[in-house]
Amino acid sequence: MRPLRALVVAHTASAAGNAATQVAVPLHVLATGGSGLQLGIASAAAVVPVIVGGVFGGTVVDRIGYRRTSITSDVVGAVTIAAVPLLAGTVGLPFWGLVLLLVATGLLDAPGQAARHAMLPEVCAVDDVPLLKATGALNGAERLAQLLGVAATAALVGWLGALPVLWLDAATFAASATLVLIAVPHTSTAATPAGSYLRRLREGFDVVRRDGLLRAVVLLVLATNAFDTGLTVLLPLVARDTWHHPAAFGWVSAVFGVGAAVGALQAHRLTRRWSRRRVFALSFLLAGSPRFLLLATGPSLELTLVVVLACGLAAGAINPVLGAVQLERVAPRMRARVAGLVAAGAWAGMPAGSLLAGWGADRVGVVPVLWTVGALYLVVTLAPFVGRSWKDMDRPARRESAVAG
Repeated sequence: MRPLRALVVAHTASAAGNAATQVAVPLHVLATGGSGLQLGIASAAAVVPVIVGGVFGGTVVDRIGYRRTSITSDVVGAVTIAAVPLLAGTVGLPFWGLVLLLVATGLLDAPGQAARHAMLPEVCAVDDVPLLKATGALNGAERLAQLLGVAATAALVGWLGALPVLWLDAATFAASATLVLIAVPHTSTAATPAGSYLRRLREGFDVVRRDGLLRAVVLLVLATNAFDTGLTVLLPLVARDTWHHPAAFGWVSAVFGVGAAVGALQAHRLTRRWSRRRVFALSFLLAGSPRFLLLATGPSLELTLVVVLACGLAAGAINPVLGAVQLERVAPRMRARVAGLVAAGAWAGMPAGSLLAGWGADRVGVVPVLWTVGALYLVVTLAPFVGRSWKDMDRPARRESAVAG
């Protein structure tokens, strides 16, 4: 198997494992008599370590190497997830033990993902594949894995139960680690300079701070991810009140995921016809606010599915463009640090987005919140059309920023 294909398949397996964990663990908590508060704690235990790992783990990744980090991350994931059914089926697993295992898994998840993305330029050079085409394949496969992972896990849990499915979940992490170990060659990058951990961490912050485009990306995605997370709270309420079918929110989410997976695979083709900035700006504009504004009008489920599919197709091009631009602008020895910081910034607004959406729905109602967030989303996604920093998407990377630190 060629290195790039192996890396994409490994990343897909790891992403499917993450999606399976997000479904199987809450169902296990419920099956063992867990409360709503325990579900919330388990959810936080899966998300917060990813943010922490993104901020502080990238510096370690740049030091020990991308390939080794990817393998280590998946091996740890396989062990910690397998420990859940093993302990629960033998000596017993208290809730605090489950939380600790989830934290251990999440802390290395973001560094592992950042490491696989950081390997792309060298792997693309080996296989002679354009970078944006590779980032599109990686992001498309990741989105599809998340979608299929959730659906397959939900079906398997109903058939086998949560604990047996977690064994399969652990196997996906083990498969990812094995593929990278066997089929992805070691790629040398510039050595990380000597210095303390805090100094190297500060260097990563300095790259993001000095690069106007990276700063703009973090601020934009921080806001839009908060909005999108709020939609995961609002959409079930719309399904209940408008369509009178609570499970319909799952259909809408699935259709959006399918569109995004297909759109990611088409990103390279789009950027051959139009500039990256135009593709990115139009994609964000079409993918974001239309969903909120449409839902605020109380549409039929059929119309919603059609519009959401189109929004998903537009959304698919966003991450491949961002991934390619980021990899081109950051020096090899800084990639994981910067990628982790950018990802952590993107995730930072998500807890607040879900809490504010739920609070707003209770206080003023779902429809006013949908109109408000839709309008804010529209304003925020106009920034790439007018901001000066966004022009750098179509310019060669400024080497003084790329090699900073």
